[in-house]
Amino acid sequence: MSVAKNLYVKLRRQIFDALDPSAIADIARSQLEEELESAINLLIDKESAAVSNSLRREFVNALADELVGLGPLQRLMDDDTISDIMINGPEAIFIERNGLVEKSSVTFIDEPQLVGIAKRIASRVGRRVDESSPLCDARLLDGSRVNIVIPPIAIDGTSISIRKFKKHSIDFAKLCQFGAMSPEMAQLLMVAARCRLNILISGGTGSGKTTMLNALSQFISENERIVTIEDAAELKLQQPHVVRLETRAAGIENTGQISQRELVINSLRMRPDRIIVGECRGAEAFEMLQAMNTGHDGSMSTLHANTPRDAMARVESMVMMANNNLPLEAIRRTIVSAVDLVIQISRLHDGSRKVMSITEVVGLEGASVVLEEIYRFQPTYEKTADGKVTGQFVTAGLMQRSVLVEKAKFFGLEEKLMSSFKNTGGRNE
Repeated sequence: MSVAKNLYVKLRRQIFDALDPSAIADIARSQLEEELESAINLLIDKESAAVSNSLRREFVNALADELVGLGPLQRLMDDDTISDIMINGPEAIFIERNGLVEKSSVTFIDEPQLVGIAKRIASRVGRRVDESSPLCDARLLDGSRVNIVIPPIAIDGTSISIRKFKKHSIDFAKLCQFGAMSPEMAQLLMVAARCRLNILISGGTGSGKTTMLNALSQFISENERIVTIEDAAELKLQQPHVVRLETRAAGIENTGQISQRELVINSLRMRPDRIIVGECRGAEAFEMLQAMNTGHDGSMSTLHANTPRDAMARVESMVMMANNNLPLEAIRRTIVSAVDLVIQISRLHDGSRKVMSITEVVGLEGASVVLEEIYRFQPTYEKTADGKVTGQFVTAGLMQRSVLVEKAKFFGLEEKLMSSFKNTGGRNE
C-alpha cells in the first residue's frame, strides 16, 4: 500500500470514529467538504506529514463521496463515457468504455468498505443485502441497473455489476453515424414501427437491445396508449400516453413479489394499444404472444439469442415454461402468427455494435419456421490499423408476400418503404 493510501486510511478511520452519522444527514455537500477539509488539515498537521494541497483535496473528495455518495464508485458513476462498471472484489474494478472493457485504477480500501457501499446501494432503493439475503437486483435512483452478490456466495469478495443509465436516448440517426446500421435499414425499421409490426430484438448481453428498443419507440404514434413492462425501468418513451410498470422482488419475509408474467397479464386489462416488454426471459413470453395475436399490434420486446432462428427457439422454450401441455406445432403457429420481424444485434470484438440481420417471420412450412432475411451485415474480414471490423450492409430486398409490404400499403407508407431499397440493388419479387 502506498504512503498516501496509508495516510488516507489512517485519517479516514480517525474521522469516522469521531463522526456522528446523524449530523451529516441533512448537511449540504459543500458544507460537508468545508468541515472535512478543516478536520483533514488539522489531523495532517498533527501527524507532521508533508501533503500537497492537491492530495488534501483528493482526501476531502474521497471522504465526501463515501459519506454521501458511493465512495470510490462515485467518480466512475459521474463519468459519462463509462457504460458498465464491474467489481470483482475490492481491488478488481473493470469498466466498459466505447464497447471495450478495461481495468480501472480505482480500488476500495478493503472488503468491509466495499460491503458497506453495496449495502448502501441496496438500502437506498429499499432493498436489503446481507448473509441471509446475499443477492440483490435493483435500479438506482438515476435509472442505472445494479446487481450485487456478497460473500459467501461471491467467493473472492463482493461483486457489483452496474449498467449505467444513459441520460440521452440514441436515435436512428446516431446509430447510423456510429455504423450500427445503414440509413436504408433505419428507414425500413421506421416504417415497421409506424406500421405496427410486432418486433423482437435479439442479441447478447450489452449488445444494445434496449438502445434499439428506445430508438424504435420514437416512431410510435402519440395517439396510442403504451404499457411498458420491465424488470428495471430503462425505456425512455417520449409519447404522452405511457404507463410504466416494473417488477418487484420479494420482501424480507419473502412475500410481495410481482413477476413480469403477472404484469403482462394485468396489462391486457389496461386497454393498451401496444405492450412493450423490456426483456422476455420466461413464462411471460406466452402472454406476450397472446397479446400480439389479440389486437395489440406493434408490440415489442427483447430477448437473449445469437441468431434470429435461435430467437424463435428461445421463444418456444419460454412458452413451454408457461404451458408445457401445448404441442410444439401449436406453439410455433402462435409464434409465426404473432411475431413479424426479428432484429439481430451483436457486439463485435472491436467493441462496436451492429445490426447483423433484419429478418421477417414468414410462416410455417411443415414443422419449420420460415424466415426471410431482409438485411444483413456482411463483414469483409479486412483488418484496419485500429482493429475495427469492416463490412457492408446488404439486402436481397422484400418479397411481395411480405407482411411489411401489406401493412405499409395500409398505412400509406409503401413509397417510404420502397425508398429504403433504391440504393441497395435489392430485389422486389
